[in-house]
Amino acid sequence: MLSALLMTAALAADPHSYANLDEVRVRHAELDLRVDFEQRRLEGFVELTLDRSASRLLLDTRDLDIDKAYAIVAGEYRKIPAQLSTRDPIFGQKLSLALPVDTQRVRIYYRTRPEASGLQWLEPALTAGKVQPFLFSQSQAIHARSWLPIQDSPAVRFTYGARIRTPKGLLARMSAENDSTDVADGDYRFVMRQPIPSYLLAIAVGDLKFAPLGARSGIYAEPSMLEAAAHEFADTERMIDLTESLYGPYRWGRYDLLVLPPSFPFGGMENPRLTFLTPTVIAGDRSLVSLIAHELAHSWSGNLVTNATWDHFWLNEGFTTYVENRIIEAAFDAERAAMERELSESGLDGELLDLKPADQHLRLDLRGRDPDDGMTEVAYTKGMLLLRFLETRFGRERFDPFLRDWFDKHAFGAVTTDDFLAFTEEQLLARNPGIATREEMLAFIDRPGVPGNTPRTQAARFVAVDQARNRWLRDGEAETLSTEQWTTQEWLRFIEGLPTDIPGARLAALDERFALSQSGNSEIAFAWYQKAIEADYRAAFPAIEAFLTRVGRRKFVLPLFTALAAKDAAFARQVYAKARPGYHPITRASVDAVVPAGR
Repeated sequence: MLSALLMTAALAADPHSYANLDEVRVRHAELDLRVDFEQRRLEGFVELTLDRSASRLLLDTRDLDIDKAYAIVAGEYRKIPAQLSTRDPIFGQKLSLALPVDTQRVRIYYRTRPEASGLQWLEPALTAGKVQPFLFSQSQAIHARSWLPIQDSPAVRFTYGARIRTPKGLLARMSAENDSTDVADGDYRFVMRQPIPSYLLAIAVGDLKFAPLGARSGIYAEPSMLEAAAHEFADTERMIDLTESLYGPYRWGRYDLLVLPPSFPFGGMENPRLTFLTPTVIAGDRSLVSLIAHELAHSWSGNLVTNATWDHFWLNEGFTTYVENRIIEAAFDAERAAMERELSESGLDGELLDLKPADQHLRLDLRGRDPDDGMTEVAYTKGMLLLRFLETRFGRERFDPFLRDWFDKHAFGAVTTDDFLAFTEEQLLARNPGIATREEMLAFIDRPGVPGNTPRTQAARFVAVDQARNRWLRDGEAETLSTEQWTTQEWLRFIEGLPTDIPGARLAALDERFALSQSGNSEIAFAWYQKAIEADYRAAFPAIEAFLTRVGRRKFVLPLFTALAAKDAAFARQVYAKARPGYHPITRASVDAVVPAGR
């Protein structure tokens, strides 16, 4: 029977899931799948262990071929009907299974399709090694249902096991216990002992090698990238130790990283025990490792304490962005953390200009919409600013224990914004009266924009960068800019602050002096390309085309194509036609909406 806790209204309804969460919960999933690169599909079965109080099970699917289903009663397999509803373009199809009395488990045989939104199948040419194919998943937010029938809601946590069979010579890894000594024999078994939500299910298959980073951390990558990746992320073990000192023990055993091919649509994905990473963060100087801090922080905020539905996404990402910045401060220094925070705040300010007021709230109403619509800087940076507001008001001596207590009290659970408000009122406001109010928190949560009393950052080193830019714009030559000691963050500040009407000749002078169009730092290149498109600096367009056909990270690809479509639609169509086949389905869906028809 379902416990009273799971019957609460807040956790029994998810607008993005067909599952009857108030009647049935999946407690364990056992996968047995064969990876077929020729057909671009996974084929096999999933066996679900249930906690139930009903005679039917409703699951989420999208573009799955369901072959047959069995109810398992007292060890006996009984075939049962499997009914699929009409397909919804966002939410897929509801799978209905009638459960005989005393059913404890069900087994569903199925196949994925090549177009599964949560899987990307890469030809060898799109990998670093150019010899072997590659497969990886991206289940967040509701893409797990495209590669297994499941209760695809973050409110449901389950353990899992898996047997994965692949062509020999390829290594399979999952968001589970991975044995770094595995031989690539094509037959792998995995166990995930901590309960996770479906969006944290992950699989990758490719020509992968392993290098240790510390006692409980290591990195997987294609052989040609392994050495550079291991150098870039050498501080990972130290970051784990620092985060534990702030927010309590790391509860997941190991923390390994896996560098994916450049078509991966995100910077990183916090799959427990095995963070997926874009190669675009390998800059050679460890200047972009805040991404590691972010994904590691998810081991507390998101993976451990999870938003109950995607309307409360800020509880995952706002908390994580705050913790990330605290890790950066502890690992490097307060000025580095301040620069990164100020860049994020500037990014939020720019994004707010284009968002509808309702989408500027922390607590969202995404009914009927793709939950990916809520993945904006509002969840990340405005959420972080709410926690910064509380930290500033109460001081770290009170706020840090409060945050650690939040993680401890809600570990391996799902939470809503109301849960956060109630906990904060009880643990901070009531114990420290007169410092902050519920109404001040609600100004962040249920109103657009950023409240006027929000603490904003002014990094001292950015003041010097702004002064240098202003001098150069007024009367200087590029040779007079003294940038030898600038960090990536200072370069980003310099480029992002260039005026919108800057003449192309001025950009050309910068480009000649600093070779910005050829920068190997993806963040600097992205900022420069945005400015080049804005100023119609055509000399940079070949480099922009090369970048867009090499990199599939949506954070870069979508803004650049949006700007190109507005500036030169024909060029945007030409580049997209070349780049689109190598993009992940998530990236393609986003860019399809902005690049003009006729691609």
